[in-house]
Amino acid sequence: MSHFRVASLQYFLRPVPTFAAFADQVNALVETAADYRARLVVFPEYFSVQLLTLGDVKRPIREQVRDLARQVDAVTEVLADAARREGVWIVGGTIPVAEGDRIRNECRVFGPDGRWSPQRKLHMTRFEKEEWDVASGEGLTVFETEWGRFAVAICYDVEFPELARAAALQGAEVLVVPSCTDDRQGFLRVRYCAQARAIENQMYVITSPTVGSLPMVPAVHLNYGQAAIITPCDFAFARDGILAEGNINQEMMVIGDLDLEYLRRSRETGTVLPLRDAASTQSVLTGTEIVPL
Repeated sequence: MSHFRVASLQYFLRPVPTFAAFADQVNALVETAADYRARLVVFPEYFSVQLLTLGDVKRPIREQVRDLARQVDAVTEVLADAARREGVWIVGGTIPVAEGDRIRNECRVFGPDGRWSPQRKLHMTRFEKEEWDVASGEGLTVFETEWGRFAVAICYDVEFPELARAAALQGAEVLVVPSCTDDRQGFLRVRYCAQARAIENQMYVITSPTVGSLPMVPAVHLNYGQAAIITPCDFAFARDGILAEGNINQEMMVIGDLDLEYLRRSRETGTVLPLRDAASTQSVLTGTEIVPL
């Protein structure tokens, strides 16, 4: 399968009265994506923070995040059941996960049979590290599917080009970027880097952000985002390297068709071949000199 459809969510954060209401929102979105015949559905980073509104939001945020980590099994069950029921791949945003006395920010990727594998965020933003006390993860995973290979770079991780390059060298043709940004500057850092990663590695990049507002929850009281499906910039692809994108800060689902044969031909016969030509960069780096003037 070289041609398949993806659905990326501009996920609207709103207070929820019960866990069931949260599950209903998740299930409705997956069902809608399946109705549009999407094979891959992408949720954003920290979409699970809606569940903080079920508790005491006046407590220190570090305590709230650790309470949220206790919901990880229930959230995982909702996503696994949705993947099985609709027969789709789901990149399940992220949720805080407890590991001893440490908290990690973890994305769980679900196959159509409901089985899942994790990708942890590798680089923590300042608010995660200093306010939420979330620790960095380790290791990059490339996921194998019936349509090809993909990797996940969680929000800030996309700002480190070595990660996407490592995934591309392992055969990844799609990079998925779940994100959560509270202002335009943060959003644009992720967006511009996502576009750079698509060009550098001749790969599709799918971004999925949170939108909406949880004014009672520190650090996610505001959200600024726009989902997009980004392509390399060459004749076979969209004119501006944007296959599809949403309307900023609106609750939306962005849908587009990826053709991996276009991508593979581009890596062999494109106008430029940055993935192939990157091999020469290493010799430049190792041979760098400092010359006084």
